[in-house]
Amino acid sequence: MIALVQDYANVCPQGIGTHVTHTVASQSVHGTVDAQGRLVSADHQLRLLHRRAGGEDGGALAIPQVAALARLSQSLGIQVSRTVIAADGDVDVDLTIQARPDGDMIRLTIDGWHHRVDALANSAIRTERANYYAMINNAGTWECDESLNLSALSLPLARLIKISADQIHELSLTTIFRLIEDDAEDLPLVAALARRTAFAGQLVELRSNTDVRLWLSGEPKLANDGRFLGYTGGYAFVDQTHSAQQSHEFPFAQQLDGALRQPIVRIIANADQISTRSNGPIRQDYAGYASDISAAGRHLLGLIDDISDMQAVEQQDFRASAEIVDLADIARRAAGLLKVRAADQFVRIDAPPIDETIEAKGDFRRILQIIVNLLSNAVRYSPHGSSVWIRTEIEGDLAAVIVADQGKGIAISDQARIFEKFERLNLNEPGGTGLGLYISRRLARAMGGNINVDSAPGQGSRFVLTLPLA
Repeated sequence: MIALVQDYANVCPQGIGTHVTHTVASQSVHGTVDAQGRLVSADHQLRLLHRRAGGEDGGALAIPQVAALARLSQSLGIQVSRTVIAADGDVDVDLTIQARPDGDMIRLTIDGWHHRVDALANSAIRTERANYYAMINNAGTWECDESLNLSALSLPLARLIKISADQIHELSLTTIFRLIEDDAEDLPLVAALARRTAFAGQLVELRSNTDVRLWLSGEPKLANDGRFLGYTGGYAFVDQTHSAQQSHEFPFAQQLDGALRQPIVRIIANADQISTRSNGPIRQDYAGYASDISAAGRHLLGLIDDISDMQAVEQQDFRASAEIVDLADIARRAAGLLKVRAADQFVRIDAPPIDETIEAKGDFRRILQIIVNLLSNAVRYSPHGSSVWIRTEIEGDLAAVIVADQGKGIAISDQARIFEKFERLNLNEPGGTGLGLYISRRLARAMGGNINVDSAPGQGSRFVLTLPLA
């Protein structure tokens, strides 16, 4: 597997400049489109590009530029040749296309297949997207260098494979994981490594325990001069037994998740690419439309995640793991995840100092989920130019994380209602799904703690998460 990854990496030598362009196909690629615009046959590479653009086998050709050229050839009744630029995930691909009528069909021949890597993309956006992938996975994070050698691995997985922090640097991703092909017979991580781009949906299994499977996603790390430095990303455990049980008890929600998650993630990624103008300049209003699409996609994805979490916390046998965690460290991580979003809203996050520690008992990823939810709400409802504070302290035999803001506050009569399902105080304001606080309190109580609020109109809000001291 390591040799295979190195072979892919050798295809794309790095350069310095606005774009790095490299060829990924040395032979012609062929396909056939019928009179209704459906891609009825295609070589492997064209079929994969069609799928990544949201198309289905035998469905309408999903690559807009190629479909338009096929329609033009069909309407004129002549052969048409043209070079177009199409989107392939996070990069552009240059395609030299020949469309030729053949009875009721249009024959496609594609030469000069080049990917163009944006080597100088905005680092803050890349960092936020990497954090976003980790948030989607909602389990843990990892980092590696350009050769896939690990540089960081979050605690739950490190403990599972029984390695210490000192041993992480001795391992590579392919040492601990076996990569599994997807339905298109593709390895998303390997394909992304060849192009130095982001990836999601890479299924892997632990070499030390093949019963444990995970989903990996990642975002490239780039130096200021555009050099590829490796990946930072997230992972999620694939719990087949738990998933089957939930699928039986909650078939609609599971079908909703399976049907919508990947298309929505693709929509968000493409909308971000447009809004950040990574493919070149576009009109300001178009960039604004793309930002709105991305925000709506994130809202839908958040709703799917919240529904899944709601199912879990409402089961009678739901239990959260109890390990010793550092609440100050988790609070700093949460602040890092929300840093870019807060800056966009001109809100300052004041996190615990780097040398502060406070140990408690609880589930690391669930605590991170709770604090991110509290912090996200605080940022969302804070006025421009204000601050949000995160503090940790000890209250008797409990450890506490306090998230305080300078927003408009919450009336005493509404303070119990905000912890109920699907409750939002003002439906005319932009906000979440109305499930975040409900799920967060259920999670806190499952770990032996609680969440309370202290607020008054015009005086901001102060949410307090308490957990048992370690």
